[in-house]
Amino acid sequence: MFSTPQKQRIALSAYFFLSGICFSTWASRIPTIKAIFNLTEGDLGNLLMIMPASAIIGIPLSGWLVAKYDSRIPLQIASVTFLLSLFSIGWGFSLFGLVISLILFSISLRIINVAINTQSLSIQEKFEKRIVGKFHGVWSIGGILGVLFSTIMIKYQVSIFWHFLMIMLFGLVIIIGMFPFLIKNDKAKTSNTFKLQKPSKYISLLGFIVFFAAICEGGMYDWNGVYLKEIVKQEVFTYGYLLFMVCMTISRLTIDNLMGRFGMQKLYIASSVLIISGVLIATVFPSLFPVLIGFCMVGFGVSGLYPMTFILAGKAKKYSVPIVISIISTYSTVGMFLGPPIIGYLASAFGLQKAFITFIVAGLMFIPLSKFVFDHLKKTN
Repeated sequence: MFSTPQKQRIALSAYFFLSGICFSTWASRIPTIKAIFNLTEGDLGNLLMIMPASAIIGIPLSGWLVAKYDSRIPLQIASVTFLLSLFSIGWGFSLFGLVISLILFSISLRIINVAINTQSLSIQEKFEKRIVGKFHGVWSIGGILGVLFSTIMIKYQVSIFWHFLMIMLFGLVIIIGMFPFLIKNDKAKTSNTFKLQKPSKYISLLGFIVFFAAICEGGMYDWNGVYLKEIVKQEVFTYGYLLFMVCMTISRLTIDNLMGRFGMQKLYIASSVLIISGVLIATVFPSLFPVLIGFCMVGFGVSGLYPMTFILAGKAKKYSVPIVISIISTYSTVGMFLGPPIIGYLASAFGLQKAFITFIVAGLMFIPLSKFVFDHLKKTN
C-alpha cells in the first residue's frame, strides 16, 4: 500500500508528533509545577536553568551517537528515557527528584532532536518536493494535541501524575510500533569526529539563528501560561499556548510552499516583523483578546525558523550532516532552555510584562543574521 520511503516518512512523523506532545505536555503544566512547589518567578527561573546546563552535557554525545550508529538506535533509546523522565516529572515526590528528572528530560530531548532532524534530511533525498517543513508541522500538531489534552486535564482537575502517566503509556505504544520502519543504515560515511573547536562562520550564523528562535519559542512555551494566569487573570491558562501552537502548525504545514514562492530570505524578515509586533501587542494591551492575537502572530513568526535553518544546515561542508545538526542543535537547545530562566529572572526584578521585551530583542536578530547567511552563500557559490 505504501512504498518504503512513505513508510519511513510516516514512522519519522510519528516521532516528531510524539516529541511535540511530550514537550507541550511539560510546558503547559509548568504553572501547575510552580504551584505544587510554591515557587516564585525567580525560583522557577532557577529550576528552568537546570535544563540548558544539563543539555550542554550532550553537546559531543548526541552528535557522536547519531554519526557513529544508525540514527534510529539513539532515537529509540532517548525516546524511552524521554517518556520515563516526563512521567517522573509528574510524580512530584520531591524537588530533588524533579531536578534529576529535568536533567534526564533535557539530555534525552537533545538526542531526539539531532536524530529526527538527521533522519528528516535523509528522507528528503527520496522525495522531489520539500517535506522537511511538514515534519516540523507534525511536531506542532503533536504540540496542539498535547496542550488540548492538558487543557482537559486542568479543566477537570486531573492530577499531573495521572496526566503524565497517560502520555507516557501512549508514547511507548508509538515508539514500539514505529521503530521498525525508521531509516536503517544511515550512519555517516564522512567524518564522524566531533572536535571541540570553533565552528565555521556559516555554521555559527545558523547556530545563532536557531539560538534566538529557541529563546522566542522556548520562552513562549514556558511563560505564556503564566502570563495568561497572572497578568491577564485567565483561569484556563492554556488558551494562549493552544492558539500559539495552532498558528505554528498552520504555518509549518505550508512553509515548504512559502519557501518556494517567496524565498527564505524574505521569510526570515517576515518572521522578525511578526514576532516583534505580536509581543508588542501582548505587552501593551494585556487583556485576553489582544494577548491571544499577539501570541498568534508570534506563533506565525517563529514557525518557519527551524525548518528553514535545518535545510540551510545541509549545505555546510565542514562536517557530516549529523555533526552539523548536532552543533546547530546545541545553540537551539541552549536557547530553548536559557530563554525561560532569563524571562524568570527579569520578571522577578522588573515584572513579567517588561521581561517579555526579551522576545523583541531576539526577534530583531533574524534580520542581520539571515543577511549574513545569504551573503556567505552567494560568496561560496
